[in-house]
Amino acid sequence: MLVKLFVGNLPWNVGDAELGSIFAPHGEVQSARVINDRDTGRSRGFGFVEIETNNVAAVIRATDGLEVGGRNLRVNEAEDKPRNAPRGGFGRRY
Repeated sequence: MLVKLFVGNLPWNVGDAELGSIFAPHGEVQSARVINDRDTGRSRGFGFVEIETNNVAAVIRATDGLEVGGRNLRVNEAEDKPRNAPRGGFGRRY
Protein backbone atom coordinates (compact mmCIF):
# COMPACT_ATOMS: atom_id res chain seq x y z
CA MET A 1 0.00 0.00 0.00
CA LEU A 2 1.36 3.41 -0.97
CA VAL A 3 1.23 5.88 1.92
CA LYS A 4 2.30 9.53 2.19
CA LEU A 5 4.08 10.54 5.39
CA PHE A 6 4.73 14.00 6.81
CA VAL A 7 8.22 14.31 8.29
CA GLY A 8 8.84 17.30 10.55
CA ASN A 9 11.71 18.68 12.60
CA LEU A 10 14.25 17.92 9.88
CA PRO A 11 17.75 19.33 10.25
CA TRP A 12 18.35 22.18 7.79
CA ASN A 13 21.05 20.26 5.90
CA VAL A 14 18.93 17.18 5.05
CA GLY A 15 18.07 16.93 1.35
CA ASP A 16 15.72 14.75 -0.65
CA ALA A 17 18.19 11.87 -1.06
CA GLU A 18 19.04 11.67 2.64
CA LEU A 19 15.36 11.85 3.58
CA GLY A 20 14.66 8.91 1.27
CA SER A 21 17.56 6.90 2.71
CA ILE A 22 16.16 7.31 6.24
CA PHE A 23 12.97 5.53 5.16
CA ALA A 24 14.49 3.01 2.70
CA PRO A 25 14.97 0.24 5.32
CA HIS A 26 11.22 0.34 6.05
CA GLY A 27 9.79 -0.07 2.55
CA GLU A 28 10.16 0.95 -1.08
CA VAL A 29 10.44 4.73 -1.16
CA GLN A 30 8.58 6.13 -4.18
CA SER A 31 9.48 9.76 -3.49
CA ALA A 32 11.08 11.91 -0.81
CA ARG A 33 10.89 15.68 -0.91
CA VAL A 34 12.16 18.30 1.52
CA ILE A 35 10.12 21.51 1.26
CA ASN A 36 12.17 24.63 0.61
CA ASP A 37 11.28 28.28 1.15
CA ARG A 38 10.21 29.88 -2.11
CA ASP A 39 12.17 33.09 -1.52
CA THR A 40 15.39 31.90 0.13
CA GLY A 41 15.64 28.32 -1.18
CA ARG A 42 16.45 27.12 2.35
CA SER A 43 14.81 24.07 3.87
CA ARG A 44 11.64 24.78 5.83
CA GLY A 45 12.44 21.86 8.16
CA PHE A 46 9.83 19.42 6.92
CA GLY A 47 9.11 17.15 3.99
CA PHE A 48 7.03 14.32 2.61
CA VAL A 49 7.83 10.69 1.86
CA GLU A 50 5.74 8.36 -0.26
CA ILE A 51 6.53 4.78 0.68
CA GLU A 52 5.20 1.38 -0.30
CA THR A 53 4.52 -0.61 2.88
CA ASN A 54 2.08 -3.12 4.31
CA ASN A 55 2.37 -1.74 7.84
CA VAL A 56 2.34 2.06 8.03
CA ALA A 57 2.10 1.99 11.84
CA ALA A 58 5.39 0.06 12.03
CA VAL A 59 7.12 2.58 9.76
CA ILE A 60 5.88 5.47 11.87
CA ARG A 61 6.92 3.74 15.13
CA ALA A 62 10.40 3.07 13.72
CA THR A 63 11.02 6.61 12.46
CA ASP A 64 9.04 8.95 14.76
CA GLY A 65 11.50 10.31 17.30
CA LEU A 66 14.52 9.01 15.35
CA GLU A 67 17.50 11.30 15.92
CA VAL A 68 18.94 12.77 12.74
CA GLY A 69 21.56 15.49 12.91
CA GLY A 70 20.81 16.15 16.59
CA ARG A 71 17.05 16.55 16.04
CA ASN A 72 14.24 14.08 16.69
CA LEU A 73 12.02 13.53 13.66
CA ARG A 74 8.25 13.89 13.89
CA VAL A 75 6.54 11.45 11.56
CA ASN A 76 2.85 10.90 10.90
CA GLU A 77 0.54 10.14 8.03
CA ALA A 78 0.10 13.18 5.79
CA GLU A 79 -3.35 14.70 5.55
CA ASP A 80 -4.62 15.56 2.09
CA LYS A 81 -5.15 19.28 1.62
CA PRO A 82 -8.65 20.13 0.39
CA ARG A 83 -8.49 21.11 -3.28
CA ASN A 84 -10.30 24.47 -3.17
CA ALA A 85 -9.30 25.53 0.32
CA PRO A 86 -8.75 29.27 0.75
CA ARG A 87 -5.07 30.15 0.92
CA GLY A 88 -5.44 33.57 2.49
CA GLY A 89 -4.39 36.83 0.94
CA PHE A 90 -6.19 39.91 -0.25
CA GLY A 91 -9.73 40.00 -1.58
CA ARG A 92 -10.89 37.23 0.69
CA ARG A 93 -14.55 37.29 1.66
CA TYR A 94 -15.90 36.05 4.93
